[in-house]
Amino acid sequence: MIFLYLGMVKNIKNLETQIIEIYTDGSCNSKYKIGGWAAIIFIGNEKVLLHGVQENTTHNRMELIAVIEAVNYVLKMQSKIGLIRIFTDSQYVAGIPLRAKKLISKNFITKKGKDIQNVDLIKTLTSLIQQSNIEFVKVMAHQKLSDTINYNREVDKLARKLVRKEVDKIIPD
Repeated sequence: MIFLYLGMVKNIKNLETQIIEIYTDGSCNSKYKIGGWAAIIFIGNEKVLLHGVQENTTHNRMELIAVIEAVNYVLKMQSKIGLIRIFTDSQYVAGIPLRAKKLISKNFITKKGKDIQNVDLIKTLTSLIQQSNIEFVKVMAHQKLSDTINYNREVDKLARKLVRKEVDKIIPD
């Protein structure tokens, strides 16, 4: 797994009262099982861009990894943080906080006695949700270009670009 962290956050003061906004997206080429994820984090006046690629993955895993990596990045800066607001176009990810209590009570096991899909990442995300004040905002996917800055569109484009770049490496000319 390759993770790239771009941008530095300097002189962050009083994170306990700040609202930190995170825009995340993930993409995957299902034929080649190559995925990419991206996150934009706004902390005060600073904008931090994180992204990475992964092989042998799925779209949902990329959506989850984008959120987990972004939240972990923020939590490494300081343990006490105000609200972390995550904007995602993934219904799968946005619905996890609503299902977290049930997932935990069932020990992340399905009715058939098997682990839920993406159990490793779901456990990590539910743990982060329990540790922090995180709010998920579901946004519309694949929004059209407009005069308004749209960070969801920006992370979507970056995640898809990362996937295309990796797929191009394995497809012969």
